[in-house]
Amino acid sequence: MKQEASRARSLERKVKALIPPEQGTRLDVDKEAVLEALGHAARPGPRPAGDEHVVDAIYEALKGCNLLRILYRKREDEAPKERVVAPHGLLLGVRRYLVARDAAKGPKANLQHYRVEEIYKAELLDETFEIDPGFNLKKHAEKGFGSYESEREFGEVAWRFKPDAAARARRYVFHPKQTTEELDDGSLIVRFEASGHLEMTWHLYSWGDSVEVLAPRALSDMVEGHQRRFAALP
Repeated sequence: MKQEASRARSLERKVKALIPPEQGTRLDVDKEAVLEALGHAARPGPRPAGDEHVVDAIYEALKGCNLLRILYRKREDEAPKERVVAPHGLLLGVRRYLVARDAAKGPKANLQHYRVEEIYKAELLDETFEIDPGFNLKKHAEKGFGSYESEREFGEVAWRFKPDAAARARRYVFHPKQTTEELDDGSLIVRFEASGHLEMTWHLYSWGDSVEVLAPRALSDMVEGHQRRFAALP
């Protein structure tokens, strides 16, 4: 066990050494990822299936700040189209999204999200680019509840967990910037700002009728009529 712990610490140091100095103060090493790399941790459950060649090309592009030529389908009712993008990061969750700027729209273009499973081909290009000044993937990820992010949906979110579910909800971090409020009846209100209503509904379903959506109204309408009582909570 001591030898394995030493290997884990050594791997952690190597990972830290690979982090650019200007980012070192704001990035923490994911210890779960270190354990996973050592074979001491696994991630069970369903996960998106992706083309390994596409994933490898994205990985190489992110490492070297290289442009990436992709064949991408934005909607199911349209044919895939070729485009060249400047990758800035990956959002990992129930779905995986490549955060990138469309190179054809210039360096001032807004960052977009490209669903990895809808990228049919990816080619690493020799041309490099500069990451947008001030971009922080962690802060960008905080705009969403899961891996999906939408400026249109972004706003206040408030959930009230009933007294019989409050103890379990306290052991969850639903969002890095969440705040909580204890009510006199034993219920718990969790508040945060994010987008991704569909991913929220998927999670809220697992809590059944033990949670009430206080805000936003659009999310409340999506959840209404789909609550049920479960024998066990998440």
